[in-house]
Amino acid sequence: MTTLTEEPRAFRLSMLIYDTRYRSMTIQVFALLGFLALVAWLVNNTVENLAIAGKDFNFSFLSSRAGYDISQVLIEYTNDSTHGRATVVGILNTLLVATLGCLLATVIGVLVGVLRLSKNWLVARLMTVYIEGFRNVPVLLWIIAFFAVLTELTPAPNAFRGDNPTASMFLWDSMAVTNRGTYFPEPLFARSLGNLDLYYFKISNDLLAILAVLFASAWISARIKRHADKVQNATGVRPATFLQRLAVSILPIVALMFILGLYLGKPELRGFNFQGGVHLLNSLIALWLALALYTGAFIAENVRAGIMAISKGQSEAAAALGIRPGRVMKLVILPQALRVIIPPLISQYLNLTKNSSLAIAVGYMDIKGTIGGITMNQTGRELESMLLMMFIYLVISLLISLAMNIYNSSVSLKER
Repeated sequence: MTTLTEEPRAFRLSMLIYDTRYRSMTIQVFALLGFLALVAWLVNNTVENLAIAGKDFNFSFLSSRAGYDISQVLIEYTNDSTHGRATVVGILNTLLVATLGCLLATVIGVLVGVLRLSKNWLVARLMTVYIEGFRNVPVLLWIIAFFAVLTELTPAPNAFRGDNPTASMFLWDSMAVTNRGTYFPEPLFARSLGNLDLYYFKISNDLLAILAVLFASAWISARIKRHADKVQNATGVRPATFLQRLAVSILPIVALMFILGLYLGKPELRGFNFQGGVHLLNSLIALWLALALYTGAFIAENVRAGIMAISKGQSEAAAALGIRPGRVMKLVILPQALRVIIPPLISQYLNLTKNSSLAIAVGYMDIKGTIGGITMNQTGRELESMLLMMFIYLVISLLISLAMNIYNSSVSLKER
């Protein structure tokens, strides 16, 4: 009995088109070459147009004097600082409002999403009104509306002056809400550890010490919890760890505050304005609240969808064991719903971060107001400023996506 075997055919150029083994690779190579050719044409066209306009492409303008003031700063800055430092201030301001907005939007979204499923008709309908009201009005209008309320309906600093002031401070005369912003007490240390000079900006050694103590406390608390889980798995009896974890979480930071000599520096009215304390501009507060409430409405719908995706048998089984409804939601439903909630939640965080570029409407100096606004207008470096601003937003968005994807993988189902 003989077996016929087909001899391999010699490779021919026509096989790149007609042979299915090579056709897909050929199409991809030609598509890549076409894309590279398009990029090369765009770069060449840009260089030629810049040459015609008498411009070159460089970022040396970042080292020149900025010449403009920024009211809300997290690092040292004056109008004699460089455009590069102004850009860093804008980045930090963007990160500040994005972080605050994401935190508040998450809290609002989870609460509203859970309450919308409440059996109380009035509570559920009020949450529906909030969601539909904020989702269907452009966020820019909400930012301007909040800014108008904070500016027009709050007293001027001189209203706190005199024997019979028309306005008064809150929280034992430590907090003032004015049409120029809100003033809070500032944490100060009588025995400060100084600052760590990193050339471009300084970091408080007190802050580093606080973060180190908090991290150590959280690590020790987690070790206590893991030990309790191990004992419970081995014996079936869980040891009481609440007081131990509470002491580990509170006592070290309290001791550090005592060692550093913590006290509060209250804002005081001096001249035509308040001095001292922490000053939050109305533009920052309006932007923060508008972005958080607007994004929180979308997150609430994501939370509601995630909860409804969990089988009712889960809650019924927990209720049969005598677990209270609040604990059922906290311990049974929400942990499982996270697997459905997290992916769309990433998109909402990214939308909030990018929507923060609307801060220019109320005069809050973020990236758009610094490198994409005054710096670009002063230097005439439109291309460089736009590319730099786009790159910064891209990096921030990728970092948010990376962090949330890591968390998403940690709560996802694991195959055995």
